[in-house]
Amino acid sequence: MARLQPETSDHLPEIDVEEFRKVVRSRRSIRRFTAEPLPDRILDDCLELAMLAPNSSNLQPWEFYVVRTPAVRQQLATACLGQNAAKTAPVLIGIVARTNTWRQNSQRNLDEWPGDKRPRIVEKYYSRVAPLHYNQGPFGLLGMVKKAASSVIGLRRPVPRGPYSSCEMKVWAAKSTALAAENLMLALRAHGYDSCPMEGFDDCRVRRILGVPKDGNVIMVLAAGRQADNGIYHQQYRFDPSDFIHQL
Repeated sequence: MARLQPETSDHLPEIDVEEFRKVVRSRRSIRRFTAEPLPDRILDDCLELAMLAPNSSNLQPWEFYVVRTPAVRQQLATACLGQNAAKTAPVLIGIVARTNTWRQNSQRNLDEWPGDKRPRIVEKYYSRVAPLHYNQGPFGLLGMVKKAASSVIGLRRPVPRGPYSSCEMKVWAAKSTALAAENLMLALRAHGYDSCPMEGFDDCRVRRILGVPKDGNVIMVLAAGRQADNGIYHQQYRFDPSDFIHQL
């Protein structure tokens, strides 16, 4: 897949909100898929749109493992506890959050900055701020020092609170990666295809099948393809929004 090109337009395009509404409202977690293949060109476009998701400091802590090979797909479906979505989908995608790629991606932001000259603030951020902010140090000692310092400084003024540990780095990476996963699911729906995000799987087996690095965390396995007639199990519903939306 070619490198994504930066947006060059000075103005964002107008969007038909009703078309967007149709995409969002018609996105369902499909439990059974047809055998129809998912074309490479469509999946490539969806993955490109996934990578346009907002993410922390543009460090893009995500990876996508696309599984089409029938034998590997069968292994992965078994590791997904034999869910119907995993067994019937023509494509399974392991969506992984990485916690240790921030350093190399900081450098890539400097190396691949669009334009002839990088702003000074960008130079400072990726060469000095990011290496301090995301580095936890040996045995997490630097993270503990930063947490103590922030607790003291935070008594006088607002300060960033974390990430201060390997666990907090996992949360940090997972937040951005989940946004990319949502972009991917909506892109598939916009193309007329469907998906099912699965959290029910044997993490150890999935990691081994996909060859996930030690710092990688499998956020979900996404089944993708064309919805079968019996692919939706029940009507969609949500709780009362007033219980979850707070106006201050």
